[in-house]
Amino acid sequence: MSASVPTGTGTALAIPDPVRVERDERLVRRRFWPKLRANLHRIPFLEDLLAAYFCAIDPATPYRAKAILLGALAYFVLPVDALPDWLLIAGFTDDAAVLAAAIQTVRSNLTPAHWNRAKETLRAEADGGETERPG
Repeated sequence: MSASVPTGTGTALAIPDPVRVERDERLVRRRFWPKLRANLHRIPFLEDLLAAYFCAIDPATPYRAKAILLGALAYFVLPVDALPDWLLIAGFTDDAAVLAAAIQTVRSNLTPAHWNRAKETLRAEADGGETERPG
């Protein structure tokens, strides 16, 4: 459950539930790398996925942005999906849509360092090397 606060523009800004955010973070930290590696050649949005991950675990990322990204990343790692990931063509379509919406919402919080780290990780994976798994 989330609370909301008025923004002065007639809309309310949701305050993420800290219990849910903490649960999502534990889930993402535990399952992100195994899921990524198991599907490395089937995910067309790897750079976005990795940049979102590095932003979400960055201590400098604002709480609201972190909560939004962790929610999208938790959806990616969950075994139950709207479209099962094992479907050859459409399997990651729903994951891509959820991630794209999250990134669009918090785009200003994704720094060049997050994108650079995503690119470096992809290069290391392409070379067959183990990449650093923070946290």
